This record gives sequence, C-alpha cells and structure tokens, in this order.
Amino acid sequence: MFGEGHAHLFMNGYDYRKAVETHKGHIREDILRGYLEEYRKRGITFIRDGGDNLGVSSFVKNIAAEYGIDYRTPVFAIHKNGHYGSIVGKGFDSVKEYENLVREAKRQGADFIKLMVSGLVDFSKYGVITSTPLSRDEMKELFQFAHEEGMAVMVHANGAETVRNAAECGADSIEHGRYVDKEAIEAMAEAHTIWVPTVVTVRNLIGCGRFPDEIVRKIYETDCRNIRLGKEKGVTLALGSDAGAYMVPHGKGLEDEYRTFQDIFGESEEWNEYLERGEKELRERFLRS
Repeated sequence: MFGEGHAHLFMNGYDYRKAVETHKGHIREDILRGYLEEYRKRGITFIRDGGDNLGVSSFVKNIAAEYGIDYRTPVFAIHKNGHYGSIVGKGFDSVKEYENLVREAKRQGADFIKLMVSGLVDFSKYGVITSTPLSRDEMKELFQFAHEEGMAVMVHANGAETVRNAAECGADSIEHGRYVDKEAIEAMAEAHTIWVPTVVTVRNLIGCGRFPDEIVRKIYETDCRNIRLGKEKGVTLALGSDAGAYMVPHGKGLEDEYRTFQDIFGESEEWNEYLERGEKELRERFLRS
C-alpha cells in the first residue's frame, strides 16, 4: 500500500473541536494507538503528519515504530498571526519570531517545517478562499531560512497566484492546491515541487449534507481537471488524504484518495509507478538533513 503523505493524527475525521477537547492537556494514547493500528492493518507504513499545537504528533512519533510506521512530523505548523493556521500550530508577527519557531520545532525533533501561506477553501461558495495569503517576498524569505536550517518546507497553499509564488520561491511540497491554473501547475513542474492535492477532502463531502452539493461537485471537477493537467505537465504528484479532516478517517482516507486517483486516471501499472516515484521523492525530501 502507498504511504499517507498528509495526515493529522490529532484530528478525528468528524469534529475538530471535539478532537481538540480530547487531547488538550491530556493526550489520549488509546485513541492514537487505535489510529496507528488502522494504518498498520491496511499496510500503510509511512505517514507524513501536518502537525498540531497540542503535542500529539510529537507523542505519536515516539510510538509509531511499534506499528512498523515511518512517521514524519513538523511537530507544529507555523502561520503568520492574523492569517489562517492557528488550528494546527503557532503564530509569528516578525521574521525573528518565525526564525525562533523554526529553531523551536527543530529542538522538539521536527523532521521538516510546515508553513501556512493561504487560507481554506470555502465549500459554500465556488472560487472563494478564506484569509489573505502571504506575499511572494514573505514566502521567499521564510522558505530560505528554513532551508538554511536544513529543513524541507511543507506548504499549505490554495489559489493560483499563491501556489505559483510558493513553487517559484522554493516550496518543497504544495498541500491542497485548490484553484490552481496552468501557470501555477507549470511553476510546480519547473521547480520540482511535489504536489499533494488531498482531493478526497472534497470528494468525500459530496452528499454529506454539510455543504451545497452543486458547489462541492464543481470544486471536485476543477480538482480533477487540474490534477490531469499536473500529470500532463510533469508535476510530481503524491498521495495524501488530509486524514483526520472532516469525512476523512484515518487509514481509510488514504484508500479513498487512491481510489479517487484511479477514477481520475484509470488503473494501470504505469500510473502506480508514477505515484510510487512521487512517494519516494516525498520520503527522501522530507527527512531532516
């Protein structure tokens, strides 16, 4: 089975607030071991976490090997205060504060840095992304420092201009990448940026009743077109489901993501080999140097 390229072990797949209450101040080891067992029994031996501000991913890193899992984590994600990201990490106001957070993550055993540079997709309105993105100049400076510290950068980014800027400024991976365009896709290909589209976070919302189906289907159809174009342009794609997000259960989320890619491209050995190369590059790049 393929590895899980984007997960959040602190989340539960149905209620973010309940997940926070579950682990805040008292990490629930039994629940986390249950998630790891779900991965183990499905043959998933690699997980790249997206971090949290509760200490959960740090805890999981200490026990994942018991389940035969190579687990990588940024410990916590980093965001600029006033922008999206507080649900999974720590914020900064100045570049100096950001640099201190990078060093703090390293001290706590981070394998890479996770940086939030845009908001979320609004699933009730097509084309809308919450929160103002970071500027190109900001991204360039922040990525450069992380690289100088020997850390790859996992970048949460949505929107064509934001993704293009992130790729051109040195993002090692783009997470989600909703509403990209041809120029953003070409930028990822030219920069050898790994794209982890987490498309099942959209597909699994269809029919759930939480958002208008016509909007969710339109976003999903746009994702499918862009992912096809990404492969056509030579973007390195890797599987990651954003496991723990709403309607994306741990373990099963990756299986759903894989089936979604099969629906987009069909079943073939050539396609499996393409994804295997993407995962291999993800594993090699997101290992602390």
